[in-house]
Amino acid sequence: MSINAGDTAWILISSALVMLMTPGLAFFYGGMVRRKNVLNTIMMSFAILTLVAILWVTYGYSLSFGPDRGGFIGGLEWFGLNGVGQEPSSIYATTVPHLAFMIFQAMFAIITVALWTGAVVERIKFSALVLFSVLWLTFVYAPIAHWVWGNGGWLLKIGALDFAGGTVVHINAGVSALALALVLGPRRGFKEKEPMEPHNIAMVVLGAALLWFGWFGFNAGSALTAGGLAATAFVATNTAAAAAGFTWLLLSWFHRRPSLLGTATGAVVGLVAITPAAGFVPPWAGIPIGAIAAIISYYTMLFRARKMGLDESLDVWACHGMGGTWGAIATGIFASAAVNSAGADGLLAGNAALLGKQFIGVAAVWGFSFGVSWVLAKVVKAVIGIRVNEVEERVGLDVSQHGEKAYGGMP
Repeated sequence: MSINAGDTAWILISSALVMLMTPGLAFFYGGMVRRKNVLNTIMMSFAILTLVAILWVTYGYSLSFGPDRGGFIGGLEWFGLNGVGQEPSSIYATTVPHLAFMIFQAMFAIITVALWTGAVVERIKFSALVLFSVLWLTFVYAPIAHWVWGNGGWLLKIGALDFAGGTVVHINAGVSALALALVLGPRRGFKEKEPMEPHNIAMVVLGAALLWFGWFGFNAGSALTAGGLAATAFVATNTAAAAAGFTWLLLSWFHRRPSLLGTATGAVVGLVAITPAAGFVPPWAGIPIGAIAAIISYYTMLFRARKMGLDESLDVWACHGMGGTWGAIATGIFASAAVNSAGADGLLAGNAALLGKQFIGVAAVWGFSFGVSWVLAKVVKAVIGIRVNEVEERVGLDVSQHGEKAYGGMP
């Protein structure tokens, strides 16, 4: 094994691109909340950026990618990055330093933890957020990352495909968001139809643009080499984002009028859906994958709001949970071994077995993520409490949790 300079440069650049996605997510979510909660919402993502980076190098990477323990979790042999150095790994990304692969995966862990915060904005205690983040990385993210990507992971062994995180990142975070929202309960005023419109749509679009930009590192970087597969994933990623964004524009126009907020949201949904498929499908498949994802997420959002009466505040479940679910299934439909010999042919190429494996992966992650996240949220609620009190919520979390305001004047 020898280090390839081009591959190494691409992985390091991709790591930086994925890191940028977390501040992008902070702006994306921050613009959607009321102005009295914008700093708290942004702070969630930035705090997780600092916290998870530390946890990852101490034990998170070892649990996720370390020597296998029964197909379920990695061991602690790589605790504190013991044995993870400048030479390539004998298992993962064998043409780049092991440290480069480790930091690339760190950025995935960081943004996955940050994603579910969209379900708890405007009402969660900051201390509860920090404690839940530690528990969730340890007991939810690390096992699922090992199942899907870790050497010896059971979903990897059965042949379920996830190129860049449809199950590990998006279903995982989206379903966990649903569990959190159920435990936390709705924001005060939600059931009374109190106005809760986004306070700054321009900020949302800025965040979406940063996410789209960073997603090229997320998906194309997951090729782990600077070559044709990275180019395929790059083009498929852009195509799916465009297809979903435009489909959402048409949907919002059909129901009322073309929405900038909706178009930006749709683009993100397309990025979510193509993530598990990006390096396994031909680039043209980004069009149906993105367009169908937009339709699924759009009507899931309407169902959540109108029929379920659930305050899953920023629709992480609808966009990431459902978008990621469709993306994982779509991988089983559109995958082609001609695109990536490390993958498999899907349903359209005559291999229905892959679709079955994708359903197994989806079901396993749905069940585990929801169940463990619900239990962890209940534990946090019992130990330190999970919600701010009524006065703190009315004043706004910027002031009550941080003593700061995003803007001058009244919060």
